[in-house]
Amino acid sequence: MSDFQGMEDLLQDFLVEATDLLSSVDNKLVDLEKAPDDHGLLNDIFRGFHTIKGGAGFLNAAELVTLCHLTENLFDRLRNGEMVLTREIMDAIMDATGAVRGMFGALEQGTQPGPASPQLLQTLKQAIAGEPVGAAAAAPAPAAAAPTAAMAPAAAGPDWGGLLEAVTGAQSPGPAASTAVSVSAPVASAASASAPENTGTSITEKLPEQIIKEAIGRRPSDKPGYQGPPVSRREGEKSRDNTIRVDTVRLDQVLNLSGEIGLTKNRLNALRNDILNGNHETDTMSALDQAVSQLDLLVSDLQSAVMKTRMQPIGRLFQKYPRIARDLARGLGKDVELVLVGEETEIDKTMIEDLSDPIIHLIRNAVDHGVELPDVRAASGKPKKSEVRLEARQEGDHILLLVSDDGRGMDPEKLRAKALEKGIITDEEANAMDERQSFNLIFQPGFSTVEVASDVSGRGVGMDVVKTNIQKLSGSIEIKSVMGKGTTFVISLPLTLAILPVLLVELGDQPFAVPLSMVREILPIDVNIVQEVGGSAIMVVRGEVLPLLPLTSLLGWAPERVPEYGVLMQSAESSFILAIDGFAGREDAVIKSLEGFRPKGVAGVTTLSNGQIVLILDMKELLAGLGENRGVPRSAFVTEVAAAA
Repeated sequence: MSDFQGMEDLLQDFLVEATDLLSSVDNKLVDLEKAPDDHGLLNDIFRGFHTIKGGAGFLNAAELVTLCHLTENLFDRLRNGEMVLTREIMDAIMDATGAVRGMFGALEQGTQPGPASPQLLQTLKQAIAGEPVGAAAAAPAPAAAAPTAAMAPAAAGPDWGGLLEAVTGAQSPGPAASTAVSVSAPVASAASASAPENTGTSITEKLPEQIIKEAIGRRPSDKPGYQGPPVSRREGEKSRDNTIRVDTVRLDQVLNLSGEIGLTKNRLNALRNDILNGNHETDTMSALDQAVSQLDLLVSDLQSAVMKTRMQPIGRLFQKYPRIARDLARGLGKDVELVLVGEETEIDKTMIEDLSDPIIHLIRNAVDHGVELPDVRAASGKPKKSEVRLEARQEGDHILLLVSDDGRGMDPEKLRAKALEKGIITDEEANAMDERQSFNLIFQPGFSTVEVASDVSGRGVGMDVVKTNIQKLSGSIEIKSVMGKGTTFVISLPLTLAILPVLLVELGDQPFAVPLSMVREILPIDVNIVQEVGGSAIMVVRGEVLPLLPLTSLLGWAPERVPEYGVLMQSAESSFILAIDGFAGREDAVIKSLEGFRPKGVAGVTTLSNGQIVLILDMKELLAGLGENRGVPRSAFVTEVAAAA
């Protein structure tokens, strides 16, 4: 049974606000390493721990109160100038935030958290007493305390002011438009693969997964395949990941539009009664036309307003990463500055949750593979401090996320050679690859250029997962790299997953929808200009050799007539021409999933304005059935055309 019966709503409110506040504290701690005498940062961090302590006290989380109280006292001495912030003290504080995050995980499971590690508590007490502090102690807290501690009274009485701050977010700062956070100078020791997770270890001895866990936490809802809250919660209770904070201005807009639609509905009902009573005068029909047009405009505005309620600043995702970059760089002996840009850019809430792991992988690879050690950078004429940049911006109906570094860059020749060595590609495929295709080899499962696997990377997993997760969000990822100057990963995502712009293509009288984001242009098809290269039918468009793929072949249908048009489409891997019979226009499709039944190659369904149900094609699945060359023989294409003719 949960230790918080009757307090679930308050507990969830506390966890939502306190988790955001702790992430903000982590970012400010990274900033504090650059400016240890910044009294504004010291005061903000002090208030953060004080706010968390207040809410924890009300929830009787005694061990969380104890840890926050010690850290709060330490910052009180720092901000009053009674002691100097050293690297060892900073490591202990960072470990304290990791322990606090671990205790949040226990609270989310409905149990009281156990105590922080004795080493960490002892280190904090020594620092407060002004005694020399050794290597920082480990932070992770046990998942739950012994049953006798579950309902222990708080070490301090309820802090009502702190609770109010925790629940209302009064002290929670918003993300800045552009933030630069610096990682402290590198340290000498390397990561130790044998360091146990819950023992006293310094930052350079922790495993990368432990570093990430302490920096962002690892709730059940963070894990792939998460289906719902733990069984200890009430049946039907929603996870807090399913909640969303919406500006009241946006809700007011939705309410106002709903009222306008209600008035228009009443007007339409009145006009309908007039027409049924035989009033077919010109004024009545004109008024009907105006009412229908107004309703169309209002519904479009309402749809847009509702979509905006799903949009959240991506800064809530970005705030996790400065701590991760700082700790990983320390462990690898590198000096890295993580620059955040565009934190105010808004993106669909569901995408924010699903983007967390891919961006962690990209930042992790940038720190490990991308940037060089300070001495290597200095020898090549670069600044010793390297820069990793995480940027978000909106371009049209898409969001672009860029993860870039100023490191060594990627060598396409080396990538092709390594892929050949591992048997991922053949000699013929290697010779035909351009630079972009060579870069995309890193997305192949099992591909890695590292000779010896380390704790951070080198086992050939990660980048293929990044690509898969991005594609699940109807997005694409592209790599740009220059040897000696750095690498940039460009992720393109739709603004929302609820509405998908599609192009309606036809086979006979049957329309199908394909994502408009993949469409480059529409071309006429002349069978006389269809050629064959490598056993596949191709067309040459402005010097670019493109495979020609009849949609009938992808679907396994018999051709009914000669394809007249081709849609030049581009995926993350390649470009191709989709041969079709005709077009039915462009639509903004409201995607509906097929519950319990999903044919291969079908992403979902949508309903057109005339009420017709149309399948939305999953081009990735359809193309996968053709093999690596992704083409059909010219003879097969010509035979298909002849049969249709």
